[in-house]
Amino acid sequence: MNIDFVETLLATKFGTLNIRVYADVQGKETVALCTENLDLATPPLVRIHSECITGDTFGSLHCDCGEQLERSLEQINKSGNGILIYLRQEGRGIGLFEKIKSYQLQRDGHDTFEANVLLGHAPDKRTYENAKMVLDGFGINRIRLITNSPSKVSELTNLGVEVVERVPLVISPNDHNKKYLATKRDKFNHYLDQ
Repeated sequence: MNIDFVETLLATKFGTLNIRVYADVQGKETVALCTENLDLATPPLVRIHSECITGDTFGSLHCDCGEQLERSLEQINKSGNGILIYLRQEGRGIGLFEKIKSYQLQRDGHDTFEANVLLGHAPDKRTYENAKMVLDGFGINRIRLITNSPSKVSELTNLGVEVVERVPLVISPNDHNKKYLATKRDKFNHYLDQ
Protein backbone atom coordinates (compact mmCIF):
# COMPACT_ATOMS: atom_id res chain seq x y z
CA MET A 1 0.00 0.00 0.00
CA ASN A 2 1.41 3.36 -1.05
CA ILE A 3 0.88 6.20 1.43
CA ASP A 4 1.42 9.75 0.20
CA PHE A 5 3.75 11.98 2.19
CA VAL A 6 5.63 15.23 1.83
CA GLU A 7 8.86 16.10 3.62
CA THR A 8 11.45 18.79 4.13
CA LEU A 9 13.99 19.94 6.70
CA LEU A 10 12.65 21.92 9.64
CA ALA A 11 14.84 24.09 11.88
CA THR A 12 13.59 23.80 15.47
CA LYS A 13 14.83 24.83 18.90
CA PHE A 14 15.81 21.16 19.30
CA GLY A 15 17.95 21.17 16.15
CA THR A 16 17.31 20.67 12.46
CA LEU A 17 14.99 17.74 11.91
CA ASN A 18 13.40 16.18 8.87
CA ILE A 19 9.59 16.59 8.94
CA ARG A 20 7.49 14.09 7.05
CA VAL A 21 3.70 14.49 6.91
CA TYR A 22 1.58 11.55 5.79
CA ALA A 23 -1.80 11.96 4.13
CA ASP A 24 -4.57 10.07 5.87
CA VAL A 25 -7.90 8.90 4.53
CA GLN A 26 -9.74 9.95 7.73
CA GLY A 27 -8.59 13.55 7.34
CA LYS A 28 -5.99 13.39 10.09
CA GLU A 29 -2.37 13.61 9.04
CA THR A 30 0.39 11.72 10.81
CA VAL A 31 3.66 13.57 11.39
CA ALA A 32 7.18 12.19 11.76
CA LEU A 33 10.11 14.33 12.92
CA CYS A 34 13.42 12.56 12.57
CA THR A 35 17.11 13.20 12.75
CA GLU A 36 18.70 14.03 9.41
CA ASN A 37 20.67 10.79 9.15
CA LEU A 38 18.86 7.69 10.32
CA ASP A 39 21.09 4.67 10.85
CA LEU A 40 18.86 1.71 10.00
CA ALA A 41 21.51 -0.75 11.21
CA THR A 42 20.87 0.41 14.80
CA PRO A 43 17.44 0.54 16.47
CA PRO A 44 16.56 4.26 16.53
CA LEU A 45 15.23 6.12 19.54
CA VAL A 46 11.48 6.55 18.93
CA ARG A 47 8.75 8.50 20.70
CA ILE A 48 5.14 7.89 19.67
CA HIS A 49 3.30 10.94 20.95
CA SER A 50 -0.46 11.41 20.79
CA GLU A 51 -1.68 14.92 20.09
CA CYS A 52 -2.54 17.03 23.13
CA ILE A 53 -3.40 20.57 22.06
CA THR A 54 -3.90 21.69 25.67
CA GLY A 55 -0.47 20.46 26.77
CA ASP A 56 1.60 20.56 23.57
CA THR A 57 0.36 23.95 22.32
CA PHE A 58 -1.17 25.83 25.25
CA GLY A 59 1.19 24.64 28.00
CA SER A 60 -1.48 23.09 30.22
CA LEU A 61 -0.24 22.08 33.65
CA HIS A 62 -3.04 19.50 34.02
CA CYS A 63 -1.01 16.87 32.14
CA ASP A 64 2.62 16.08 31.37
CA CYS A 65 2.21 15.91 27.58
CA GLY A 66 3.93 19.15 26.58
CA GLU A 67 6.93 18.38 28.76
CA GLN A 68 7.09 14.83 27.40
CA LEU A 69 7.01 16.13 23.83
CA GLU A 70 9.83 18.62 24.40
CA ARG A 71 12.01 16.24 26.37
CA SER A 72 11.54 13.54 23.72
CA LEU A 73 12.57 15.89 20.92
CA GLU A 74 15.66 16.88 22.92
CA GLN A 75 16.60 13.22 23.46
CA ILE A 76 15.96 12.26 19.83
CA ASN A 77 18.05 15.13 18.49
CA LYS A 78 20.84 14.38 20.95
CA SER A 79 20.82 10.69 19.96
CA GLY A 80 21.44 11.59 16.31
CA ASN A 81 19.32 8.57 15.32
CA GLY A 82 15.67 8.90 16.16
CA ILE A 83 12.08 9.67 15.21
CA LEU A 84 9.16 11.34 16.94
CA ILE A 85 5.85 10.12 15.53
CA TYR A 86 3.00 12.54 16.26
CA LEU A 87 -0.40 10.84 16.11
CA ARG A 88 -3.58 12.90 15.77
CA GLN A 89 -5.60 11.16 18.50
CA GLU A 90 -6.42 13.89 21.00
CA GLY A 91 -7.66 13.03 24.48
CA ARG A 92 -6.71 9.35 24.45
CA GLY A 93 -8.56 9.09 21.15
CA ILE A 94 -11.85 10.81 22.09
CA GLY A 95 -11.16 14.18 20.43
CA LEU A 96 -10.79 17.67 21.84
CA PHE A 97 -14.52 18.37 22.33
CA GLU A 98 -14.99 15.26 24.47
CA LYS A 99 -11.66 15.83 26.20
CA ILE A 100 -12.82 19.21 27.47
CA LYS A 101 -15.97 17.54 28.81
CA SER A 102 -13.66 15.04 30.52
CA TYR A 103 -11.65 17.92 32.01
CA GLN A 104 -14.84 19.33 33.55
CA LEU A 105 -15.66 15.93 35.07
CA GLN A 106 -12.12 15.87 36.46
CA ARG A 107 -12.72 19.29 38.03
CA ASP A 108 -15.77 17.68 39.67
CA GLY A 109 -13.54 15.03 41.28
CA HIS A 110 -13.28 12.20 38.76
CA ASP A 111 -9.98 11.00 37.34
CA THR A 112 -9.17 10.69 33.61
CA PHE A 113 -10.10 7.02 33.48
CA GLU A 114 -13.46 7.53 35.20
CA ALA A 115 -14.31 10.68 33.21
CA ASN A 116 -13.81 8.99 29.84
CA VAL A 117 -15.97 6.05 30.93
CA LEU A 118 -18.71 8.39 32.24
CA LEU A 119 -18.75 10.03 28.81
CA GLY A 120 -19.34 6.64 27.18
CA HIS A 121 -15.81 6.07 25.92
CA ALA A 122 -13.20 3.43 26.58
CA PRO A 123 -10.59 4.72 29.05
CA ASP A 124 -8.05 4.80 26.19
CA LYS A 125 -9.14 4.55 22.53
CA ARG A 126 -5.73 5.17 20.97
CA THR A 127 -4.31 2.85 18.33
CA TYR A 128 -0.85 2.59 16.81
CA GLU A 129 -1.37 1.38 13.22
CA ASN A 130 -0.27 4.77 11.87
CA ALA A 131 2.92 4.59 13.91
CA LYS A 132 3.60 1.19 12.35
CA MET A 133 2.93 2.72 8.90
CA VAL A 134 5.57 5.40 9.57
CA LEU A 135 8.13 2.89 10.83
CA ASP A 136 7.47 0.65 7.82
CA GLY A 137 7.97 3.66 5.55
CA PHE A 138 11.45 4.13 6.98
CA GLY A 139 12.17 0.38 6.86
CA ILE A 140 12.34 0.13 10.66
CA ASN A 141 11.08 -2.85 12.68
CA ARG A 142 13.34 -2.64 15.77
CA ILE A 143 13.22 0.42 18.05
CA ARG A 144 14.24 1.89 21.39
CA LEU A 145 10.92 3.32 22.60
CA ILE A 146 10.62 6.41 24.80
CA THR A 147 7.56 5.60 26.92
CA ASN A 148 6.25 4.89 30.38
CA SER A 149 3.32 2.90 29.00
CA PRO A 150 3.47 -0.91 29.05
CA SER A 151 0.40 -1.08 26.79
CA LYS A 152 2.17 0.96 24.10
CA VAL A 153 5.03 -1.56 24.15
CA SER A 154 2.66 -4.53 23.89
CA GLU A 155 0.50 -2.94 21.16
CA LEU A 156 3.56 -2.19 19.03
CA THR A 157 4.85 -5.71 19.61
CA ASN A 158 1.48 -7.07 18.44
CA LEU A 159 1.87 -4.97 15.27
CA GLY A 160 5.24 -6.60 14.57
CA VAL A 161 7.58 -3.92 15.94
CA GLU A 162 10.36 -5.21 18.19
CA VAL A 163 10.91 -2.92 21.16
CA VAL A 164 14.50 -3.71 22.12
CA GLU A 165 14.54 -1.13 24.95
CA ARG A 166 11.96 0.92 26.82
CA VAL A 167 13.45 4.33 27.63
CA PRO A 168 11.68 5.99 30.61
CA LEU A 169 10.43 9.54 30.40
CA VAL A 170 9.55 10.70 33.88
CA ILE A 171 8.18 14.20 34.39
CA SER A 172 8.07 15.70 37.88
CA PRO A 173 4.50 16.33 39.07
CA ASN A 174 3.16 19.79 39.76
CA ASP A 175 0.21 20.90 41.91
CA HIS A 176 -2.17 20.60 38.94
CA ASN A 177 -1.27 17.15 37.58
CA LYS A 178 -0.54 15.00 40.67
CA LYS A 179 -3.89 13.18 40.42
CA TYR A 180 -3.52 12.79 36.65
CA LEU A 181 -0.09 11.19 37.03
CA ALA A 182 -1.30 8.98 39.89
CA THR A 183 -4.13 7.76 37.63
CA LYS A 184 -1.66 6.99 34.85
CA ARG A 185 0.34 4.94 37.35
CA ASP A 186 -2.55 3.24 39.19
CA LYS A 187 -5.15 2.67 36.44
CA PHE A 188 -3.15 2.71 33.21
CA ASN A 189 -0.15 0.91 34.82
CA HIS A 190 2.41 3.47 33.64
CA TYR A 191 5.92 3.27 35.04
CA LEU A 192 6.34 6.66 36.74
CA ASP A 193 8.64 5.96 39.68
CA GLN A 194 11.94 5.72 37.82
